[in-house]
This record gives sequence, C-alpha cells and structure tokens, in this order.
Amino acid sequence: MAFDRDRDAWNNASDDPRFTLVRSDFRWLRNHLRYLGKLSIDGLLADLGVSSHQFDTGARGFSFRFDGPLDMRMDARTKRTAAVLLRELDETALASLLRAHGEVDGAARVARTIKQAVAQGPITTTHQLVEVLRPLTPRREESGFLAQVFQALRIAVNDELGSLLRLLTESAACIRPGGRLVVISYHSLEDRLVKNWMRAGDAGGEEKKDVYGNRIRPFRPLTNKAIQPTDEEIARNPRARSARARIAERT
Repeated sequence: MAFDRDRDAWNNASDDPRFTLVRSDFRWLRNHLRYLGKLSIDGLLADLGVSSHQFDTGARGFSFRFDGPLDMRMDARTKRTAAVLLRELDETALASLLRAHGEVDGAARVARTIKQAVAQGPITTTHQLVEVLRPLTPRREESGFLAQVFQALRIAVNDELGSLLRLLTESAACIRPGGRLVVISYHSLEDRLVKNWMRAGDAGGEEKKDVYGNRIRPFRPLTNKAIQPTDEEIARNPRARSARARIAERT
C-alpha cells in the first residue's frame, strides 16, 4: 500500500492486484488502514520530502531554478499556496517560519523585505520572489540561501513536519511487535524529529520511564547513526547526497 497526496504521482501506480494506492497524506495512515482492513502491518517505509518531478517541474513552483507560479502545494486540492502564505502572514510570523523551517540567517530582515514587497503588490511567481530577495542574497551562497527560503515556505505550505509527527505517532498503532519502521529524511529538521521519536518516543527527545526506571517507547532503534549513501550511490544519483535513513523495531 502506498500513500501519496500528489496527483502527478498517482500516474506511477503499479498495475498489480497486490498493490493499493491511497490518494492521501500519510498523516491519515491509521484511518485508511482501518478502512482497508489492514490495520496491523509488518513494516512501513517513509520516503520524505520533495520528489525530483516536483523539483524539476517549473509549474509546481518548488524550485527557484525555474520561473513559475509560487505554488509549492503537494496536494492541489488544498487552497493555501506559497503566494497566499506570503500575503497572509505578518512580518513576525513569517520571520519565525523562515527561522524554524529554513534556518535562514537574518530571518527577520528577510521577512521585512518580503512584506515590504508584498505591500507594493502580490508576489505570485518564483522568480518574483528571487528578485525580491536578490539584495539580501550572498553572492557565493546564492543557491544555499534561496534553497533555505524555499524550503521553509514549502514545509509550511504542506505542513510537512506536522504530517511526519502524525505519521510517527500513527505508526506505533499500526506496526505489529517485531515489525520495522524505516524513514528516509532529507534535511536536519526531519532527521532530528525521527531520531528523537525512535530513541524516546517523543518528538522533543524527552524520555519517559516506568516506575522501575525502564524507558517507555514504542520503537527500539536498530541504527545508532543515520545510514548515509555511499560515494558510488551519490555518483549515480547526486540528489541522494542529503538522504539519511533510520530504522527501528516495534517493541
């Protein structure tokens, strides 16, 4: 069974009677598995983040490399695009978002510049946003800076961390004892959340213990450190460079 909320990805569904496509955010894992009569599963593989198709399709608005609508929605059925987000958030909230989701240096200054531009007229395309940010963009770190800003907006538009936390919580109720949870993440915000959950059963990493001092957690990590791609894999697929995989067993 595969979950995906992106309509474009649905075209890749396997034509096999053993395969079931769930056209939904994986945050609703438990509800859909219950409906399908498959609530107890042996394993779950979560491949987080953005697909190459989303990055490489300018009309989706995920990348600053192409000019297109400032959209960034993984699920086109939702209404709030990145352009709407920039219009609706006040300067303080936008700065907080850039800091929390993109770890953007000078987030307050970036937010102020964006909101001043929005006051003159809506920012509706990716290249409009790039031009607005140009005075603040470091010459030698242009790609890194823009990637951080775009990442922050994308995560907020799709509530990616909220979906991930919900998935981790739901997985404890769906994976049977001895089953495996495997999560591939692509940036530190995701990886930190997954690591904390697997080690402590808590997104913040706070351990809970019973009266005997034993840790209470739904999973036992099977990897002390995240598994990283080999040099050979990165040579075949450069976008694998940032991938981090963690594995845990249901207790």
